[in-house]
Amino acid sequence: MRLGLGDMGIVTTIFQASELPSQAIAAVTPFISSDARIVARAIDEIAAEFPDMVAEFAAENQVYLATGVVLDTYQIFANRPLNSLEDLKDLKVAGAGYNLRYLEGIEGAVGVRGGLTDFYNMVQTGVTEAAMLWPEAANTFAIAEVAPYMLRANLGAVNTKSLTVNADFWATLSPEVQAILREVAVEYRDRLAEVAMETAASSEAAYVAAGGTIADLTDEDRAAWAAAMPNIAQEWAAGLDAAGKNGSAMLSAYIGKLIAAGETPARNWATEA
Repeated sequence: MRLGLGDMGIVTTIFQASELPSQAIAAVTPFISSDARIVARAIDEIAAEFPDMVAEFAAENQVYLATGVVLDTYQIFANRPLNSLEDLKDLKVAGAGYNLRYLEGIEGAVGVRGGLTDFYNMVQTGVTEAAMLWPEAANTFAIAEVAPYMLRANLGAVNTKSLTVNADFWATLSPEVQAILREVAVEYRDRLAEVAMETAASSEAAYVAAGGTIADLTDEDRAAWAAAMPNIAQEWAAGLDAAGKNGSAMLSAYIGKLIAAGETPARNWATEA
């Protein structure tokens, strides 16, 4: 996309953390929202209100159109029963990116970096005892065969995709076409999030049908888990602030939008140390 080999495309932002650090805003604020629709809208509102997020794409010769949230919420899938926060102690968990930091604060828990295509083999061979992913992905990769116990922890939805246009190509388009693309990009964002939620509704049932069992983490344990973590959101915001960006302001505004949409944080990462 930067070089213009593609005119329009989907950028998987989780793989571009150094170039697109602002895109990690949902990943560093777990335990708030498991609604892809709410998260997608909030991310795009932040992009509209704070130039930093859009500027990161501009530096890569791209015009940002909309975010993409393709998952409802991360959960924990294990090869042994998990019913409480206590059961997560000493657990080796496959994950990626900021997800691995969710395990900090849980005694003995270890995050092991991997990708979706690796998680099945990692659990099967004993490299890990669990994996952190969402139910749709668990079904796609037949995780129930090796990790038939899901802990519904509702860690949260995360934006992982962005719809962008190569800036050189964008400059060749008329203002009318640009306006249309911006309009339909928002429609695409909302439809993608809607599909994610529709798929989520059936994915847990499919996991159970494949032999899986689901247990719910209590609200008390979710709050305790969040409280035990280091404040990775404020760490992220401080890094952006130091780079001359509005990290702290973005963090506060983002969480405010989630709360305004009806979500109740297990921990308010913007205000709690």
